[in-house]
Amino acid sequence: MSIPEFLLEVSIVIIAVVSLLTNLSVLLCFVQSSDLRAHVPGIFMINLSLSNILLSIINMPATFLGVVSGTNPLGDLFCHVVSFAETFITSNAMLSMAALSMDRWIAVVFPLRYSSKMRYRDAFLIVAYSWLHSLIFSLTQLMMDWGGYSYTYASCTVHLDSEQASQLGIYATFTALFHGSSFALCLLVLCFAYLKVLRVAKSHCKRIDVITVQTLLLLVDIHPSVKERCLAQRKKRKQRATKKICIFIGSFILCFSPYVITRLVELLPSVRIPRYWGIATKCLFYAKASSDPFVYCLLRQQYRKVLVSIISRVVGKDHYFLSVTSASSTFDTTDDSCLARIT
Repeated sequence: MSIPEFLLEVSIVIIAVVSLLTNLSVLLCFVQSSDLRAHVPGIFMINLSLSNILLSIINMPATFLGVVSGTNPLGDLFCHVVSFAETFITSNAMLSMAALSMDRWIAVVFPLRYSSKMRYRDAFLIVAYSWLHSLIFSLTQLMMDWGGYSYTYASCTVHLDSEQASQLGIYATFTALFHGSSFALCLLVLCFAYLKVLRVAKSHCKRIDVITVQTLLLLVDIHPSVKERCLAQRKKRKQRATKKICIFIGSFILCFSPYVITRLVELLPSVRIPRYWGIATKCLFYAKASSDPFVYCLLRQQYRKVLVSIISRVVGKDHYFLSVTSASSTFDTTDDSCLARIT
């Protein structure tokens, strides 16, 4: 085993474990908190978390086995199933991110009309479209028999065998449509929605800055340290919105674009993708599933409060159980000593 293969195997294991645990934590927060379930975007977040969990327990282990063995570890039938699942899951996850961005855009740009524009019925319709969209491409891939083991990516994915070279034109059209309607479309929606949100956030910051400056001018006797603190908070407000938007869009581009570009470039007959590069782009593609819970949920105060309450309850029960056990053992020891004295 070479060092690059070992590093890739370790990366896949770490990504799979982190993705599974963090996405399960997000679902646990929704189960335990009625406030989170009351919000409409929670439907999109649950859909995204379920997709990431399926990717962690189906596709990531299959890729790990493919890297270790160097051949198809599952057999043709199961490999077709895993390939079908990958196409459906990845498309559904991207569309869920696009839905979350549109939800933020409506909430920030049209706050007074949000409740009428984004209802539970609308959210379920968007999720239903996401499933239908993903299912169409998955079934097309299955009927055309394009799913199988790819040595370049060491995984069961949409793949054109050398025996199917006559279908290259149709396969190239399918690949372009799939990535265009998933990656490119979702990236366009993310950029449009979050840049609109950033523009509104900057306008709000300017209004707050005007009020802050006017207040500082009126308060002549204010201490210089208070002025410095107000100016520092003003600077942080400007940077906070920009950082969040950069994280939303940047993580999407960083994790997905190398893999998508590689899949499009390999359609050229004269191009041969190196195996290590193909697996590395696949790992980066999987890394998005482990970063989504932090980007969209777990770093927010509302989710952190729910997680802390869950952990405190679990720790409290364990502490109670240990205290009862220790008290019971102490009582038994005292009882035994008393019996020993009597005898």
